[in-house]
Amino acid sequence: MISPDEYVRKREAVAQFLRTSNQTGSLALEKTTSNLFRQRVPEPRHKLDLRHFNQVIRIDPDERVAEVEGMTTYEDLVRDTLPFQLMPAVVPQLKSITIGGALAGVGIESSSFRYGFVHETILEIDILLPDGTVVIATKDNEHKDLFFGFANSYGTLGYALKVKVQLVPVKKFVKLRHERFSDLDTYCRALGRVCQDRQVDFVDGTMFDEQELYLTTGESVDQAEWLSDYTYRHIYYRSIQQKSVDYLTIHDYLWRWDTDWFWCSKHFFVQYSVVRWIWGRKRLCSRVYWKLRSRFNRSPLAQRVAKALTGRQEAVIQDVEIPLEQAVEFARFFNREIGISPVWICPVMVYDPSVSYPLYPMTPGKLYVNFGFWDAVSTDHEDGYFDKKVEAKVRELHGKKSLYSNAYYSREEFWQLYNEPAYRALKARYDSSAKLKDLYEKCVLKQ
Repeated sequence: MISPDEYVRKREAVAQFLRTSNQTGSLALEKTTSNLFRQRVPEPRHKLDLRHFNQVIRIDPDERVAEVEGMTTYEDLVRDTLPFQLMPAVVPQLKSITIGGALAGVGIESSSFRYGFVHETILEIDILLPDGTVVIATKDNEHKDLFFGFANSYGTLGYALKVKVQLVPVKKFVKLRHERFSDLDTYCRALGRVCQDRQVDFVDGTMFDEQELYLTTGESVDQAEWLSDYTYRHIYYRSIQQKSVDYLTIHDYLWRWDTDWFWCSKHFFVQYSVVRWIWGRKRLCSRVYWKLRSRFNRSPLAQRVAKALTGRQEAVIQDVEIPLEQAVEFARFFNREIGISPVWICPVMVYDPSVSYPLYPMTPGKLYVNFGFWDAVSTDHEDGYFDKKVEAKVRELHGKKSLYSNAYYSREEFWQLYNEPAYRALKARYDSSAKLKDLYEKCVLKQ
């Protein structure tokens, strides 16, 4: 942890640097790691280094809040909150995700049926604007427009230097129940019923195909009959098919998906027991997989070899939210037209119906189902053929699509979906000189 005074010194130093900088061109963050799956077009940019804003400042167990710098990972924040038997209300799935990244994007996990997205559990944000001004935004102060408009802005309005995060109580262990279903309609009805009853603490699911779906619920408990370990030899997502009841520590539950990047570690062959043993426990984590993927993307030779081995492929890496009543139709479309398996399923509902986040609005009182799918499919079509199919279906079913990966919308279609009037008003107030790319330029044109 660092002291509040030390944070203030760092904040003033970076603001002063930005105010006095004579750099021209667009502004962008210098990053060590990222959880974005779109490659930006190389072009001259003024890189701002905020990587040292990566510390927890304060945990208040009485108020149940944490103050934390924006580049702090959830791994570090959880490490400091669990000794108080507290956790952030929503903890995204991977250890390397930062608080600022989840806030400026769209973060979700199995507590989202109770607490909504990450940005709905944030109480205050210190935001560095591109002109070097720092504003404090809350839901009821003079910068409330930026507080609510920051979600889904992806660093195009400013950067979160400090965030006040809502914490919730937890117990030492989580009791998991994996219930199998063989029918989509029955599954979605059960999912809606569990979320409505609110008798459990965590809800998510896994679709292997239309005849093999699992609804996983988690209950915080003080005692565990046994404890499983999915950080090395055993693989969590496979256990879903093998066990109807399981127990994990709360720490291991929060990071259950990180060890194997959900199931995407298969691309590095580490789901074979011998390779896994050679690889070692410490390297089984999303941070290592991400570095390897980044090296692959920077190597034309590696890409040519992969294409020779697998043929031409399209990466279909997306998270979409579909209203529960349309979830069966989307699942059938997806299995028929895309065919990636497994698929992660995570329910989400607006936390506070009295407020709205204009760049990613959701209907209060409506349960949505997040479908997460991350793989490549063989193709002889034009680039983006399958992603465009997904985008069209999501729009048809009045769903939402996160923008952390490739997007293929036309400019007109994009701004119909992502509230151009609200965004332009924010841009005019907080980045009138357009030092940062706008949302379409960054997320679709990859500038």
